[in-house]
Amino acid sequence: MIDYSLKIGIVPCRRDVTPRPGIFNWEIAEERGRDVVRYIREHFEGDGITFVGIEGINPVDVMINEDDAQKIKERFAKEKIDALFMINANFGNEEAIAEVCRMGVPVCIYAPLDDRFDADGMRYTDSQCGLFGVSRLLTRLNIPHSHINTCRVDSEKFAKGFDKFASVACMVKTFRNFKIAQVGLRPRPFTSVMFNESDLMQKFGIRVIPVNIGVIVDKYNKILETRDDELEKGKELLLSRYEMDDLTPPLLKKVYAFVLLYEELFKELKVSAISAECWTAMQLAVGAMPCTAYSVLADMGYIISCESDMHGAITLALLSAASRGKKIPFFGEFTVRHPENEDAELLWHCGPFAYSLKAPDSKAKNVNMRQWFRVKDGKYTIARFDQDDNSYRIFNTTFETTTGPYTFGTYLWARFRDLDKLETKLLEGPYIHHCAEIEGDYTEEIAEFTKYVPLLANDKY
Repeated sequence: MIDYSLKIGIVPCRRDVTPRPGIFNWEIAEERGRDVVRYIREHFEGDGITFVGIEGINPVDVMINEDDAQKIKERFAKEKIDALFMINANFGNEEAIAEVCRMGVPVCIYAPLDDRFDADGMRYTDSQCGLFGVSRLLTRLNIPHSHINTCRVDSEKFAKGFDKFASVACMVKTFRNFKIAQVGLRPRPFTSVMFNESDLMQKFGIRVIPVNIGVIVDKYNKILETRDDELEKGKELLLSRYEMDDLTPPLLKKVYAFVLLYEELFKELKVSAISAECWTAMQLAVGAMPCTAYSVLADMGYIISCESDMHGAITLALLSAASRGKKIPFFGEFTVRHPENEDAELLWHCGPFAYSLKAPDSKAKNVNMRQWFRVKDGKYTIARFDQDDNSYRIFNTTFETTTGPYTFGTYLWARFRDLDKLETKLLEGPYIHHCAEIEGDYTEEIAEFTKYVPLLANDKY
């Protein structure tokens, strides 16, 4: 599974010059830096985020020079931080900040609002002014970085900016640690889901772990033989959720066996996601379909893409990381256009969406081991990671749900801005009909994430 926790190094910094009245006042900068750190710790630590500070590096707990920077890097390396948050307590020290930022993790730079002006015209910090120097040096050193626009640390703007950076850092951490299992081969006619395993490893360090269908069948049969109590409970869970057809109830233990099987695979292989063959070999091999099991697994936090779509699995994982595990992505594909609304599209799959995504007014059915329900209304991000000619891009945009005809499977009707242009964009590639969706707008996070992945281009529509 994906580890959504983050360890963030937090560094207040002041300019290292001879103290004098005015913008380089030491005492005001140091007090200000410590206050900002204290506020951030009190209001943002927890919910999967921990901070590593610089307390004890020097007597004032604020970075001053490059000697401090070296000590801070050593501490942060030992703590294995996932990201850096740099604070200009006054004009700041761009050389020291840049030295810490060489660690290769996502960086956010921030200047608290300069809000002290004395009657004689004196001001004491000029934090925003120094931030431009910091940013320029980081750019010259080819160090990608994020920023929060200058504001008070207790403002809504800061809270939104920090939350966005945490999401980006989680996406980067997830991407850099990707290990994905490939269960079975792609269905024969699905040339659209071909991928380059060597390219993913060489460009991004993504490791693909192949799992033979023979191994799957062996594990599956052992579960049927040895874990009947769990299968019985799983059967009762599924019976409680759905209006069933006549075919499915006798097969519910076999359906739920996929839940136990994939749980076992995730724990054994320690993977972030799984790209799985689902609608040909599985049914032939074990006499059951895993679609409804994927729904249960999704609500448990496991990410599995249908139809052996490796790039789809990567996209699902990235969207989940963008929400830091708080929202559940799903795999709705472009299927048919709305018969009356020229900008609406059916985003559908045969039944793998998380049950928790069901619209409250939508009846849940289970037909031939597949769910039928409509996804709840709202605003969603849609995305796809894909490639052509060794060039990787991530398409993304947003849509809002709309009304449309009732249909089978798991689905929603999505209203886009100019669907004709969007259809053309997808057809001209390098994309296919498979996309991943998640509730909320994460397009800014996706754009920021691609700053930290040089070989991946943001392709926002």
